[in-house]
Amino acid sequence: MNENSFIIRGNICYAEAKEQLSVTDRGYLVCCKGISRGVYPVIPDEYRDLPVKDYGDRLIIPGMTDLHVHAPQYPFRGLGMDLELLDWLNTHTFPEESRYAELEYAEKAYQIFVDDLKKSASTRAVIFATIHIPATEFLMKQLDAAGLKTYVGKVNMDQNCTDTLREKDAEASLDSTAAWLRETAEKYPNTHPILTPRFAPTCSGPLLEGLGKLQKKYGLPVQSHLSENLSEIAWVQELFPWSSCYGNVYEHYGLFGKEAKTVMAHCVHSSDREVELMKRNGVYVAHCPQSNINLSSGIAPIRRYLEEGIPTGLGTDMAGGANMSMFRCMADAIGVSKLYWRLADQSRKPLTMEEVFFLATKGGGSFFGKTGSFEEGYEVDALILDDSGIRTTKELNTKERLERYIYLAEEGGQIVGKYIAGKELPLS
Repeated sequence: MNENSFIIRGNICYAEAKEQLSVTDRGYLVCCKGISRGVYPVIPDEYRDLPVKDYGDRLIIPGMTDLHVHAPQYPFRGLGMDLELLDWLNTHTFPEESRYAELEYAEKAYQIFVDDLKKSASTRAVIFATIHIPATEFLMKQLDAAGLKTYVGKVNMDQNCTDTLREKDAEASLDSTAAWLRETAEKYPNTHPILTPRFAPTCSGPLLEGLGKLQKKYGLPVQSHLSENLSEIAWVQELFPWSSCYGNVYEHYGLFGKEAKTVMAHCVHSSDREVELMKRNGVYVAHCPQSNINLSSGIAPIRRYLEEGIPTGLGTDMAGGANMSMFRCMADAIGVSKLYWRLADQSRKPLTMEEVFFLATKGGGSFFGKTGSFEEGYEVDALILDDSGIRTTKELNTKERLERYIYLAEEGGQIVGKYIAGKELPLS
């Protein structure tokens, strides 16, 4: 019997396209060596010898990708939600992240984060760590051992931040990043490094230039923040007066798509010029609706990005977002899109349930390759959902049960099974 080859049975839902949800009641998902061979109403003859695990009336959906999350902020999630971005960073974020210089503290905090992420709906995540190499390596080791597929970034900052997080200068930041890459680039099968300039204001020109050179040398992906807050955008223009837009700063240094697979969080206030750069360079947008509400940043025009063909997924942006629930993230994405339509641009219709499900699964998953769907050839990341605790007198079809789960997961929903690349993860 081939490893990671099996069939799971249940009520199967997955996105084939942005507005196309495939539903197979009491269907069979065939997995061979961790790869989907398709979903069928009956088992094809060529797969009859594979073991079958029957999940009864439960829902089976693809695993979700959290495209933007800050692991070191997990301890203070739910705090400071009455502050705007820059005040919140100075009051909560930078003091907390400074504590990760102490490895003993980092180990305790990251163990909690990884344990909770393992039990969540996320099967893959793109993660910010801190500037501290020992703590970042510990996080990578824990994520890899948990079986989660992740990118983790050692953060770079050499200006405009608290002294306890400011690296000495660009040279010191680049030297430490290069040392980290030499140690981790090929070390873990599930967890890989990603270049992580925190955001343009905290990185000098020489640092960004050096990171661009490291990107070319190692062929690494890139993550950062973009056009989250109006004050932030004005600050970037002051610091880089030659730039045509915020995104042009990253592009100038080779950190904005094309050869560098790139995900930018937020993109709430991106200009037409910036949107065109994102589209041309294939830059991913990590839409973080709860964070954008909590930190008073605004509402990202996600309908526009979808219409422009810009690759887009969802991020919790914890602790800007208060929790790591991708179900909450989907519900919030629908809600803020309605406000955008009503208050900002009535030509951009609100997002649908099918669209946000796509963003959480196949849309964000594509940053990792062929993941986030059960179409043939995709890696099998799967969640088994028990919605029996969400009580109702109504008779619901499978699509309605999925929609209800998105909104009511915390009311009585339960993840009772989790697979990543065809491997079942123990949740206890």
